[in-house]
Amino acid sequence: MKVNDSQKTALEPWRPGVDTRMVVSAANGATQLCIFEQWVAPGAGAPTHSHPVEEVLTVRDGEAEMWIGEQRAIVRAGQSLTVPAGREHGFRNCGTATLHIHAVLASPVFEATMEGATEATRRWER
Repeated sequence: MKVNDSQKTALEPWRPGVDTRMVVSAANGATQLCIFEQWVAPGAGAPTHSHPVEEVLTVRDGEAEMWIGEQRAIVRAGQSLTVPAGREHGFRNCGTATLHIHAVLASPVFEATMEGATEATRRWER
């Protein structure tokens, strides 16, 4: 049995206004899930992108404008959005406080293709 202590994992700056902490991935022994958290400054977020697997985004604190394709919704603390595999989606902090997001991908490796990109970005491989 292996216990992962995500509090000991350093925050990783992903883009201006977005810090990320990997919780579970192939990098620390997962074989089917990638779980991470993000702290997002007001106005910042994740640009439109897609993953080859399903993702669940849960707002822990704050509020986010989230989109899948052309559909948009405001998602608040305690609410989740399930993103189907292959669908373009993104989010931004539409509030005035830090947004805390919990994300789960149905793959042990984070893989995302940004809108307009030809190659995927991969993180947290072994």
